[in-house]
Amino acid sequence: MSARVTTTVAELRELLASGQPPVVLDVRWALGDPHGRDHYTAGHIPGAVYVDLDRELAGPPSPEGGRHPLPDLVDLQAAARSWGLGGGRPVVVHDDLGNTAAARAWWLLRWAGVPEVTLLDGALGAWRAAGLPLESGPGAPEPGDVVLRPGGLPATDADGAARLAVAGLLLDARAGERYRGEQEPVDPRAGHIPGAVSAPTGENLAADGTFLPPEVLRKRFEDRGAGDAAEIGVYCGSGVTAAHQIAALAIAGFDATLFPGSWSAWSADPDRPAATGSLPS
Repeated sequence: MSARVTTTVAELRELLASGQPPVVLDVRWALGDPHGRDHYTAGHIPGAVYVDLDRELAGPPSPEGGRHPLPDLVDLQAAARSWGLGGGRPVVVHDDLGNTAAARAWWLLRWAGVPEVTLLDGALGAWRAAGLPLESGPGAPEPGDVVLRPGGLPATDADGAARLAVAGLLLDARAGERYRGEQEPVDPRAGHIPGAVSAPTGENLAADGTFLPPEVLRKRFEDRGAGDAAEIGVYCGSGVTAAHQIAALAIAGFDATLFPGSWSAWSADPDRPAATGSLPS
């Protein structure tokens, strides 16, 4: 993956003031907080468009697909056009949580063939910290004409994830206590995919919510076996924060495959084994 992953606040400010501003997508979402649109309406980057993660960046939940399966391509294209995508305009996405939710939009659009999609490094917090203005209201983007084509980034299913855990490197992006099986607040069973290695998404970020430097991220992933792995896969609870891990891996110079169903799909299948403890298996 050679495309640029992040855009800085200073760069976005300059782009928005130019004659060809990017489409800015505000993916305000957090587990247990259904008020993302309200947060957006109260204050957002001028011109930003709200994106509903549950309704626009995922299909209907199911045991087979998990809590956030990939959306149907026709539905995703309709949503992307409603956000104003098209005409070769670059896209900058962010949330208010270190981009751990916005990375889902970044991954999906890259997967769907949009070539120039970046994450606002530091997310909305960095924009606020720079003292830059916010606007309120619902937003009214001009419709776009983007045409989406799947396959721009790799994805796999549960069988593929099981194979990666044995023949490659499978990273579990959830918090350590969920990986170890000490607690499971949302999915059917506790534990992790046997052979998977714990690499919590939060450890990709500095205290200010920006990504750690590339060399620091590279060492983080090399310490978990990325340097020797023929192929790398990532999963989380439902395929959201795993996308953030893939962005961090890309910054570090590694390509990786997403298991969209993640633990929510794996743990719903009684025939799939679950491991517990701090070791991969």
